[in-house]
Amino acid sequence: MPQHLRPLARDQTRSQTSARAFSGRYLLTMNVSLAFLLGALCTLGFAPFGVLPAPTFSLLGLLLLWQRAPSAKHAALLGLAWGLGCFLTGVSWVYVSLHTFGGMAMPLAITATFLFCLLLATFPALAGGLFLRSKARLASTAPMRQALLFAALWTLTEWLRGTLFTGFPWLAAGYSQTPPSPLAGWSAVLGVYGVSGLVALLAGLLAVLFKTRGKSIKAWSSIVFILANGAVLRQMDWTQPSGKPLTVALLQGNVAQSLKWDPNRLALSIDTYTRLAQQHPAELTILPETALPLMFNEVPLSILQGFTHHGAALIGAPIATRTNEYTNGAVLLQPTFNGAPGQVSAYAKRHLVPFGEYAPPGFAWFFQLVNIPMSSFSAGAAYQAPLILGEHRIAPNICYEDLFGEEIISSLPHATLLINLSNTAWFGDSLAQPQHLQIAQMRAMETGRTLLRATNTGMTAMITPKGIVAARLAPFSIDALTVSAQGYQGLTPYARWGNTLALMLCLLALIPVWRGRRAH
Repeated sequence: MPQHLRPLARDQTRSQTSARAFSGRYLLTMNVSLAFLLGALCTLGFAPFGVLPAPTFSLLGLLLLWQRAPSAKHAALLGLAWGLGCFLTGVSWVYVSLHTFGGMAMPLAITATFLFCLLLATFPALAGGLFLRSKARLASTAPMRQALLFAALWTLTEWLRGTLFTGFPWLAAGYSQTPPSPLAGWSAVLGVYGVSGLVALLAGLLAVLFKTRGKSIKAWSSIVFILANGAVLRQMDWTQPSGKPLTVALLQGNVAQSLKWDPNRLALSIDTYTRLAQQHPAELTILPETALPLMFNEVPLSILQGFTHHGAALIGAPIATRTNEYTNGAVLLQPTFNGAPGQVSAYAKRHLVPFGEYAPPGFAWFFQLVNIPMSSFSAGAAYQAPLILGEHRIAPNICYEDLFGEEIISSLPHATLLINLSNTAWFGDSLAQPQHLQIAQMRAMETGRTLLRATNTGMTAMITPKGIVAARLAPFSIDALTVSAQGYQGLTPYARWGNTLALMLCLLALIPVWRGRRAH
């Protein structure tokens, strides 16, 4: 090349390099934005929206982005963006609890909520990085294996999110597939994480069809197998009725969180629940979590008698221990012949909420930024026998505890009836309440048990072993729901094996990756 043309050629090369770099940054920005929107789309699959296919198509879009990502780092970034889109839209109610009711300054509450969602988003980011690294060990002509790989990694990282640091499995994809979803039938076999895996697998199979222009017989037959068998499993009765139905009154006092712990408003809570109990007599009256904002041993006997005049009462209240600590408890009172409280048995909450009911080590300073009453609870014993009421065996769980399926099944097969006591007033009129009800539906299907929910502000409801909400109260109303609750006995496959079966299937799906690594 003539010497006088060399500077021009260098400039042209720099220009082309700069253009490619700009194009690459622009494409990455567009993909990250798309991943964020796909994460937000996933939120529509959960209550109260109930757009059942939304999580599947959300994951389909994410998988297609991952398959085109140039590196594991880029795939992880796309997973992080997807997670932020999902959690910032799906668990924004954390801000409500921190700022509106916890009194945290707005900038700090916004920052804390974002950092919390960012932490949750690291799990789909981990799945993205692992997917791209693992995909390189698979044959490029094995789209079905990629679908299995995607489903396995998604399931495992969701399980990790629900396990590490005490776990936060909220918005696991499986929760979106409550009835009428055909995938709901798999809940009794594989549990919520297994259903999450099936949602991801359906997304992977759709990606196969996308790449093969709908010509993959294996993908079509797999989709039909998953959906058809889910519909069949929904019709199966894994458990059987036990004893006579129990008449239950679920009380919803709708006491505002701002008033609940005000000593001057103590009479408001007591009068509200006493009146509801007297107006709705039942064999068992249930008051929600911390319905009485007093230590249980401080509640006057005359007040307790008002709850046991017609039958037994299960009351949510803090319980003082012999070691000068206190637990978040549920106390079962059974009346004597004259209606006075007699036999007493209790349950103490086992799985406490970090930063809500206790401070993790090194974070005691957090409670200087918020005003959360009763924030130093002690956890109850890991295993607690069901509470006995005649021929019924009651397994209570309190609020957040029903997120953890393997903890709920620890009371089986002895428990015949599950009862959740919650106070979701901390989250205001947000997505938390319908989402929490949907979580309870999953627990009912996993265990094959009737599940009753007594809440302060909603959603107070009865859920059948098939995951159907048979009856519920309008949220933010002062009312009582009187139902006939049937106890059940027996074990679903999930109650026998817990998450083991779903996790084993994930590990089997990873065998081709392991073999590919050995081959290299």
